[in-house]
Amino acid sequence: MWGTGRKRTQLGEWLDRKGYKQEDLVKASKVSRNTVSKVCSDTEYTPSTNVMKKILVSLREIDPSIKADDLWRL
Repeated sequence: MWGTGRKRTQLGEWLDRKGYKQEDLVKASKVSRNTVSKVCSDTEYTPSTNVMKKILVSLREIDPSIKADDLWRL
């Protein structure tokens, strides 16, 4: 969350700004908790296209205009 000093990826920062919890993303996307944690905190990690698609589909319920480029360096 805000000001915890944790390293966050673009996805992690987006979730923080929207007030959306990682656990909410786990439930909505059906992606494992470990993968969601890694994709939100490990700036060197690039998820598979399947994981990206699951995450984007679930996040578009909140923000229909969100694109993969907004969350990952492709």
